[in-house]
Amino acid sequence: MGSEEEDGLLQNESRGLYTGDGSVDINGNPVLKSSSGNWRACTFILGTECCERLAYCGIAANLVTYLTNKLHDGNVSTAKNITTWQGTCYLAPLIGAVVADAYWGRYWTIAMFSMIYFIGMGTLTLSASVPALKPTSCVGSICPSATPTKYAIFLFGLYLIALGTGGIKPCVSSFGADQLDDTDPTERVLVASFRKWNVEVPHDSSLLYELSDKTSALEGSRNLEHSDELKCLDKAAVVSDLEVKNGNFPNAWRLCTVTQVEELKILIRMFPIWATGIVFSAVNAQMPMFVEQGMVMNTTVGSFTIPLASLLTFDIISVIVGVLIYDRFLVPIARKFTGKERGFSELQRMGIGLFISILSMVAAALVETKRLEVARALHLVDHKVAVPISILWQIPQYFLLGTSEIFTSIGQVEFFYDQSPDAMRSLCSALLLLTTALGSYLSSFILTIVTSITTKGGKPGWISDNLNEGHLDYFFWLLASLSFLNLLVYIFCAAKYKSKMSS
Repeated sequence: MGSEEEDGLLQNESRGLYTGDGSVDINGNPVLKSSSGNWRACTFILGTECCERLAYCGIAANLVTYLTNKLHDGNVSTAKNITTWQGTCYLAPLIGAVVADAYWGRYWTIAMFSMIYFIGMGTLTLSASVPALKPTSCVGSICPSATPTKYAIFLFGLYLIALGTGGIKPCVSSFGADQLDDTDPTERVLVASFRKWNVEVPHDSSLLYELSDKTSALEGSRNLEHSDELKCLDKAAVVSDLEVKNGNFPNAWRLCTVTQVEELKILIRMFPIWATGIVFSAVNAQMPMFVEQGMVMNTTVGSFTIPLASLLTFDIISVIVGVLIYDRFLVPIARKFTGKERGFSELQRMGIGLFISILSMVAAALVETKRLEVARALHLVDHKVAVPISILWQIPQYFLLGTSEIFTSIGQVEFFYDQSPDAMRSLCSALLLLTTALGSYLSSFILTIVTSITTKGGKPGWISDNLNEGHLDYFFWLLASLSFLNLLVYIFCAAKYKSKMSS
């Protein structure tokens, strides 16, 4: 016994020397706490993320001017290319997450996808600088489109960058630290409830199968209280006579706990709230349209010429300043009226952001309406030239869009983290990236439909290559209307939403 006790003590001391979260070093060995982590790892993570974001934002901010001025794309094609690329950038992390969790681990995934990112950046640089790959310059007023080969090389580099950011993003996020179970409990609940489709659910919910309050089906998860919604799924937790007779409780594909059933119910209840974020993301994807609008406005202030992409900084500034104002002033004031620690609930915060996003589209539409009025008054409709109205009038729409992100985007993070099941926080957090991707794709789809309808009969369309003869204001009003309808749906879903209850 003495030897066994000594072995146990040595094992406990050994465990204390190593990280307990499954981390391994480059050779796959357990990691010593004393020689890893802390600021050394943090510096590496922050440095990688800083470089990646700097490269991404630099490309995204200048894509509009490059596509229109260098590749000679039309306004619609430019907007669709950018939103589709941005959607892919936010969809690719699903690939990176799978590769990191199932194959390479986060360290090697970051390293390998950083190389892919670098190759993409190099390809993009070569396509813009090597004479044989550069787009043909304009000759007078004639601007030939880029050849298919040159365009393909440009897109190849661009989408390599999308793949690279997809491998880096989930691995430098705290969400990537969670380990997923080999089998999704939601699948087991669906299978078990389908197998017991003819089983009657007892009126007394205490008769449903559940582990004790001190344990859970997954380590670290809390048990959830039974709810009366979606009772068809409760069949998965009904203990049948055959299972009682055979003692076949461990078969997870036939019998699930109440907590596992409730986890699936939570995901279903959260789905409408999640879906309303897609339209919000589509509105957030209109930065390229803002830049295109600014290209036909006066960009000079005195002797200084304002770079078109620089107005994007007002969106960033509004987020930075807005967060400080929100935390320091707005939350304490709201707390006095609502009694909530955070001032507003997550659902209230998201709703406020959705409303402000409508205002940003309204502001953009009003600026465009005024710009077109000036163009008609000066007989510039038939000329593809800038209209003498200051680009500074765009500042409110950038500011409002940034403010809407403070409320909706941060509210979404808090909502999905607080309301998601303990074992599914990584999954629910990943769904936020999916809303951004789907919102970008939705924007491309709307652009395609609008262009198809408004260009019939030889008409220039709402978003023509010469915006002076188009109606970009109608497009902004359309997005404002869709956002308003989305807000109504959100209010209805938020009013019906029931928060999870942990036991």
